[in-house]
Amino acid sequence: MSLVMISENVKLAREYALLGNYDSAMVYYQGVLDQMNKYLYSVRDTYLQQKWQQVWQEISVEAKHVKDIMKTLESFKLDSTPLKASQQELPAHDAEVWSLPVPAERRPSPGPRKRQSAQCSDCRGHNNRISAAVRGPHRPTSRNPSEKGKAVRGREKKEQQIKGKEEKNKSTSEISESEPKKFDGTGYDKDLVEALERDIISQNPNIRWDDIADLVEAKKLLKEAVVLPMWMPEFFKGIRRPWKGVLMVGPPGTGKTLLAKAVATECKTTFFNVSSSTLTSKYRGESEKLVRLLFEMARFYAPTTIFIDEIDSICSRRGTSEEHEASRRVKAELLVQMDGVGGATENDDPSKMVMVLAATNFPWDIDEALRRRLEKRIYIPLPSAKGREELLRINLRELELADDVDLANIAEKMEGYSGADITNVCRDASLMAMRRRIEGLTPEEIRNLSRDEMHMPTTMEDFEIALRKVSKSVSAADIEKYEKWIVEFGSC
Repeated sequence: MSLVMISENVKLAREYALLGNYDSAMVYYQGVLDQMNKYLYSVRDTYLQQKWQQVWQEISVEAKHVKDIMKTLESFKLDSTPLKASQQELPAHDAEVWSLPVPAERRPSPGPRKRQSAQCSDCRGHNNRISAAVRGPHRPTSRNPSEKGKAVRGREKKEQQIKGKEEKNKSTSEISESEPKKFDGTGYDKDLVEALERDIISQNPNIRWDDIADLVEAKKLLKEAVVLPMWMPEFFKGIRRPWKGVLMVGPPGTGKTLLAKAVATECKTTFFNVSSSTLTSKYRGESEKLVRLLFEMARFYAPTTIFIDEIDSICSRRGTSEEHEASRRVKAELLVQMDGVGGATENDDPSKMVMVLAATNFPWDIDEALRRRLEKRIYIPLPSAKGREELLRINLRELELADDVDLANIAEKMEGYSGADITNVCRDASLMAMRRRIEGLTPEEIRNLSRDEMHMPTTMEDFEIALRKVSKSVSAADIEKYEKWIVEFGSC
């Protein structure tokens, strides 16, 4: 399990939470917590376990906050149904009802005029009825202000709804752009697609050229064959199309896998790490489907680097007596698919190509047709004296070294060691100080040791002891065999 994948998933979870895509954020948070739980089982150092448990607690708190926000938003959705008004809004003045008459001022008047005033009051009442009758046809005008207000409010409500839909669609499109694209596995078994995406795809492996010591010629060729077509797609067209595939040949532990990961990182491509167990199945026809599905997914996620480690176990020489029919079908499908992912022609985009990188320790067992498709065949040798010293510096950059440590002298003593052998020597030497410190102590005393007591500098004597314990894993006869094959079939 890669710590880089855990950190990438945490970053994606936080980005989705900031964008408001809480469902995707919760999926990533749950996946990170599960990955950290699995990683905790493999950690033996109590100090590191405590640190990882603290990080796990922090991530779980973040996930709980996101879950609370989702619950709050869900409660808003439940309460968003509009309530019906219990009664209709009535206008301030109803034209159907006559207004109360204005009380008239009563003034004292002389007695003889009493009848006349009564007649006048009858006239006023009559005139009031006439005026009310005259106002009758204009009753609708008294409702116009309220109806206009309702129309304005309805128009504003529609505009707000349209504006809200546009903003929602805009935010949804922004989130969908930020989400990684998903392969559509229609026509294939869903379990096969999920297995390939879970076990194979590794986006941005985060291995740089500087992390690999020596191998200057191999780096130069891989940059020309893989990296430069990504940077200069206009140049690599026609006869200058990119190479279909590259085969890395060499003894074990020389950095072939690291070179492939560095290619994927420098190109910013999706990295497929394939082995024989990935493309085999006990069901008839499943292996061929897996091969075809792998290359279809690679084209979908292009630009893509497919790294097939130990390719001799998948595509060994055909026509032998020990070859099985199922193995022959898988080889045929692999060869067909590799021809289908050739370099760019004049109408193709080199930035969308699929590059096949392969590595093997037994190049003499590879099928001839596959050897033709892997147009570049390069030799990854054992590190030179300068490369061994550089590899020592890379492996020991996090350790405290004593003043008597001479890396150049150590590099000279490790002639014939592979990169993996040098790493084992560095690891063994870094543990020497700890072994001396805990010698003769009880388990309780070991647990009570402080961190400063455990981190003591590594001395020259530690490296000498480690060199006596760790021998080289590659013989001179093997090196001669590789050099003979590369002289006959190499294409550098």
